[in-house]
Amino acid sequence: MTHTRQQAGVRAGGPGVVAGHGPAPVTRSAAGAVPRRRQAGEGAAHGEALPVVPVRARGLTVEGADGRRYLDCFAAAGALALGHNHPVVLEAMRSVLDSGAPLHVPDLATPVRDAFARELLATLPGELAGSARIRFCGPARADALQAAARLVRAATGREGLPAVDGPWDAARGSTGVRPAGVLVEPVPGEGAVLPVPAARMRRLREAAAAGAVPLVADETRTGVGRTGALWAVGHSGTVPDVMVLSGAVGGGLPLACLVHRSGLDAGCDSPGVFPYQGNQLAMAAGAATLRHVRRNRLAERARELGARMLTRLRGLAGEHTQIAGVSGLGLMLAVEFAEPCPAGVREPVSGGGGAGAYGACCRAGPGGTCRSGGGEGPARTPGAPGALRTPRAAETPHAPVAQPAPGAAPAAPAPDPGRAAARRHAPGTAALVQQECLRRGLIVGLGRRHCEAVRLLPPLTITDEQAEAVLDRLCDAVAAAARTRRTTSTPGTPKEAGAASPAPTP
Repeated sequence: MTHTRQQAGVRAGGPGVVAGHGPAPVTRSAAGAVPRRRQAGEGAAHGEALPVVPVRARGLTVEGADGRRYLDCFAAAGALALGHNHPVVLEAMRSVLDSGAPLHVPDLATPVRDAFARELLATLPGELAGSARIRFCGPARADALQAAARLVRAATGREGLPAVDGPWDAARGSTGVRPAGVLVEPVPGEGAVLPVPAARMRRLREAAAAGAVPLVADETRTGVGRTGALWAVGHSGTVPDVMVLSGAVGGGLPLACLVHRSGLDAGCDSPGVFPYQGNQLAMAAGAATLRHVRRNRLAERARELGARMLTRLRGLAGEHTQIAGVSGLGLMLAVEFAEPCPAGVREPVSGGGGAGAYGACCRAGPGGTCRSGGGEGPARTPGAPGALRTPRAAETPHAPVAQPAPGAAPAAPAPDPGRAAARRHAPGTAALVQQECLRRGLIVGLGRRHCEAVRLLPPLTITDEQAEAVLDRLCDAVAAAARTRRTTSTPGTPKEAGAASPAPTP
């Protein structure tokens, strides 16, 4: 079943844009009192590296079974937009429980489902909200992406939903065959935070429209204010044909759906009933979360606080050569690690948005090998012809391109923040930093796809004081990891413990 804006009771011409990993399963100890982490061989997960058994949580704070408190700056991979057990979410869930209404109603209209639809439609870009339809599916991101693929295949009669990261001819695609649709993640969410530049998003929108190819935006990890806009497509003003939603849209509970323009499903049969597409508690929690984020302007708050946190992280990068770059958009932040440059010289990155603090070593040769010390030819001077850089940073959504003064030489293009990948990653450095953070009472995430990055995804409700505490602990952890690296890389030098007592929770 799909929802239209009129069915949800919201007038047309909406307001426009207002600017999993989980813990590892635990078992009982021999005494049956305190849960413990699962044994080796029971499978791997994010929590496998974190010896934390959470028993209570509120907002940013998590209390373990051992009585220690932690600041959770991963927030269920960003799915907890309001943090743990936020009062408005708990009240919405209690209201459903106390009402006696069914908790699970697949593919049927209910008051809870209609309330969720109203709140969701109120947050969408106006051009889409006026005629949007909502299609529920299974609760996972993969379920929503599969549902989007089925929708565009049925709508166009074509096959293929290629993912795009860079310039692409939407009319034909890389194979010369026009696909059923094109999928873009406005801010890729598994490593460095490098948004697709606004100009590139707009070109993609134009090319897709010209080729009659539906544009599908994956907002499963970027929606509900995470990047400083209610939806990440708002940074470029792009209005997709389909939005794929999961994660925070369920208020921290499993929920996923598609929002698409009307008419796209004209020839699409019902996908059938999925076992978990009618979770009433998730819809109530999602509606409460969307309402609270919109009314309290938490997206704008995320943009402002995230910019301040990114500034401090840039300062941290200037102090530690093993940091290859920092990047962020709103409260979606990342710190990448790589082998330090022997010369200690790196190129500063200018601009905002997703730009990192420093690019690769300014003397990097092919393959990211540092040329300091002579051996591979002359060093490359930053800004000189042949330097490994691109002007991508100038295209980020929040970084206007500065025009040179009349008669002045053109400014050298800013280095590509993605160029940090050209340097050799420091194996295990991010995991070491994560462990040092944990010893200081801070939970952070790790990048995936072999990316040596620490990820910060705090709740949008994080206070200024809590943000400072998070950064203080992270800075201490990075310094401790650097000391450990130095001592373990020097033969005969005893390894530093680097232990620190958890700081008091603000």
